[in-house]
Amino acid sequence: MLTQPEDYYDAETFARIKAAADQHDTPLLVVDTKTFTDQLDHLIASFPYAKTYYAVKANPCPEVLEILRDRGCNFDVASRYELDKVMELGVPGSRFSYGNTIKKPKDIRYFFEKGVNLFATDSEADLRNIAKAAPGARVFVRILTEGSQTADWPLSRKFGCHVDMALDLCIMARDLGLEPYGISFHVGSQQRDIGAWDSAIAKVKGIFERLKEEDGINLKMINLGGGFPANYISRTNPLETYAEEITRFLREDFGDDIPEIILEPGRSLAANAGILVSEVVLVSRKNRTGLHRWVYTDIGKFGGFIETMDEAIKYPLYVDKKGECEEVVIAGPTCDSADILYEQYKYELPLNLSQGDRLYWFSTGAYTTTYSAIEFNGFPPLKTICI
Repeated sequence: MLTQPEDYYDAETFARIKAAADQHDTPLLVVDTKTFTDQLDHLIASFPYAKTYYAVKANPCPEVLEILRDRGCNFDVASRYELDKVMELGVPGSRFSYGNTIKKPKDIRYFFEKGVNLFATDSEADLRNIAKAAPGARVFVRILTEGSQTADWPLSRKFGCHVDMALDLCIMARDLGLEPYGISFHVGSQQRDIGAWDSAIAKVKGIFERLKEEDGINLKMINLGGGFPANYISRTNPLETYAEEITRFLREDFGDDIPEIILEPGRSLAANAGILVSEVVLVSRKNRTGLHRWVYTDIGKFGGFIETMDEAIKYPLYVDKKGECEEVVIAGPTCDSADILYEQYKYELPLNLSQGDRLYWFSTGAYTTTYSAIEFNGFPPLKTICI
């Protein structure tokens, strides 16, 4: 069955986005700021006790950043380049977290001199760098969590440390003159199992108690990370359900003494606000009796669709043409054999689909422009317009 716009957008929103896209060549990402604002309002209403630190890497469009700035939100940044981009909009250093645990000493100092006073860490070497370059700063330790089997885009292994290491780092932070401020985790992007937060929060509770009882360290903050869902082909629970369950987990472990809570949403805010429009470059078969057509489009893995790697994220796909459909393989335009978007998961597209037809990829406002290569095969970065 073909994806229908009304399953993802109201009629007025889709008409507005499509009309804007029709004025431009493809490939193109159209970001609807009204949808983004609605998503942000929904998140804030669902977690009224939490501070929002938007993950800038999800979508750094200035129009999106200005909405967050004006709503008093904070920003999770991963590099000095993201920091500069947001600070150019008049956001002070006090509203940032340096959330990347992999950073150069000179970049730590750069952040500190710009007024940033909240740093993530997960290793002794990084912690010592923070102590030298940002003396007296607040640090939060990122721990490893389960959830990689139930997240569409797992974020485990590379980031975070085990609980015993987290305890050591908090003690070391105090001894190095830093403020051990809290604990963070990330259960994986597009996390479908809300229970992943339950086990992670329970780990954090144990760390809080051990540090207080054994070392006299009173942590003040829990960073719950992101992981909240966007509307892709496989639907998830609504955000309200995530909020209700996560709030219950916090109360079960902390009672009425819930620490400061930080959220780092990215995908859940930006994805649904964007529609990526591409064009069919070629339709072919590999042999006369081939069961599947190959549909080549003008955007691929290197143009913004890196999250189709291993077919992890499955974007809803709409076309204007109607009629009988059959399963297809969808591939990108570059001279790289890895540039196949979907081969195992078969989309069904009309038999009369042809060169020049447009494909509308829904819920693509997050991690498309920022994953777009600069000049692979000479293709320019993905163009974005905000409406």
